[in-house]
Amino acid sequence: MSERRRSAVALSSRAHAFSVEALIGSNKKRKLRDWEEKGLDLSMEALSPAGPLGDTEDAAAHGLEPHPDSEQSTGSDSEVLTERTSCSFSTHTDLASGAAGPVPAAMSSMEEIQVELQCADLWKRFHDIGTEMIITKAGRRMFPAMRVKITGLDPHQQYYIAMDIVPVDNKRYRYVYHSSKWMVAGNADSPVPPRVYIHPDSLASGDTWMRQVVSFDKLKLTNNELDDQGHIILHSMHKYQPRVHVIRKDFSSDLSPTKPVPVGDGVKTFNFPETVFTTVTAYQNHHPIHHCEAQ
Repeated sequence: MSERRRSAVALSSRAHAFSVEALIGSNKKRKLRDWEEKGLDLSMEALSPAGPLGDTEDAAAHGLEPHPDSEQSTGSDSEVLTERTSCSFSTHTDLASGAAGPVPAAMSSMEEIQVELQCADLWKRFHDIGTEMIITKAGRRMFPAMRVKITGLDPHQQYYIAMDIVPVDNKRYRYVYHSSKWMVAGNADSPVPPRVYIHPDSLASGDTWMRQVVSFDKLKLTNNELDDQGHIILHSMHKYQPRVHVIRKDFSSDLSPTKPVPVGDGVKTFNFPETVFTTVTAYQNHHPIHHCEAQ
């Protein structure tokens, strides 16, 4: 009785192996026909890690069985490789690596940043006759106002935009009415406390800055050295150069309204020669262009 049971088990195992092999073989034949219909020249021998596909099929035809303990056959390996050839992401591992998301764009170089002066024609008209900028104790807005357009920023990086005004030279000037010219009158007065105007929209992304014209029309100039309102402190009858600074967030630790602008790879400074001006408490040159100022 026990011998019959062992024979039945052995027969069942051989039958199962034969049926699996037969299914695998027929499945491979169907795939080969599909490849041939598509006109693809792929060698299944190259895809089979255990040798030519025909060897397995011949073994099945002659009744040779795979080892009963073997979970994988040459046919199953070929099937997997064929699927991987037809689809780059056929396994969970490939899907995970392929669906990892876009690689973050490299941080734009500070060298790519450009600043363009707006109302440049108006500034040039003033520059041609000698721009004068009124300063008062209470503080006075600039006219023309500084407005710029910034490009080349990293859209995802955070930036501060700031402006300061520095002396052009170490001279004091006076206006000569009969020749309508500014002349050197002596050495400059003692330096004033440093002031930096940080644009009120700071801190903002590069994308935000590049979408708008950056205006400094709220900045005020004063000759009050004791000013506590955050205005830019300047001496009267001196020449000054406005400067616009683009400051990356990671270089902003030393940024302060009462300290010089920090320097480093994360800071880029721009100035425009046509924006140089001479500070006055009242217009010295009575050219009609000065009457265009908006009060």
